[in-house]
Amino acid sequence: MRIVLDTNVLLAALPKVSRFRPIIDALAKGNIELVVSTAILLEYEEILTRKTNALVANNFLEFLLKQPGVVRTDTPFTWGIIEIDIDDNKFVDAGLMGSADYIITYDSHFEAVKQRPFPGIAVVTPDELLDMLT
Repeated sequence: MRIVLDTNVLLAALPKVSRFRPIIDALAKGNIELVVSTAILLEYEEILTRKTNALVANNFLEFLLKQPGVVRTDTPFTWGIIEIDIDDNKFVDAGLMGSADYIITYDSHFEAVKQRPFPGIAVVTPDELLDMLT
């Protein structure tokens, strides 16, 4: 299973006591693949630095990039599917270019993806992903 993680889901999954921690564990065990682009990695770094500190952010990104299940993709084309918050398009673009099966998010802006016959990428909540992982 190949996924894209919205930044808020990533943040929620990081604490060891989080109910979403199995997402990080599944990545570390090689049970899922995570699609990232440079834009996504930069957002992860920015938000992790803001919420924690630069050392924690750098350590996590280093861990992330060493995982064999992390798929880096270029996004030379912007689909522009999400108009409400165009910054969210980086997740859709990476998912499409990286052949992801799912975008994992609680963000309602991704309803725009669900409402179109194209692209062929599903948007699911972290809870739905956890159900798929069990």
